[in-house]
Amino acid sequence: MQPVDLDRIARLALRELGVGDPPVTVTADGRPDHWTITIGGDDPATITIRAGRGTTPQYIREQIFEQMQER
Repeated sequence: MQPVDLDRIARLALRELGVGDPPVTVTADGRPDHWTITIGGDDPATITIRAGRGTTPQYIREQIFEQMQER
């Protein structure tokens, strides 16, 4: 999974959650297949997801939904 793919999936998931189109930054977490997504805007957040080779966009979306709803 590439950062550009994660960025695209994260932006779509955030729109579905009603967050709008905040600035999003995707960076490697330092562990294999772990990524940090930093979400800017009025209600900033940082979430960590797991996504590697073969990970589906649906699984990434579910992780984002789960962590954003816990906030």
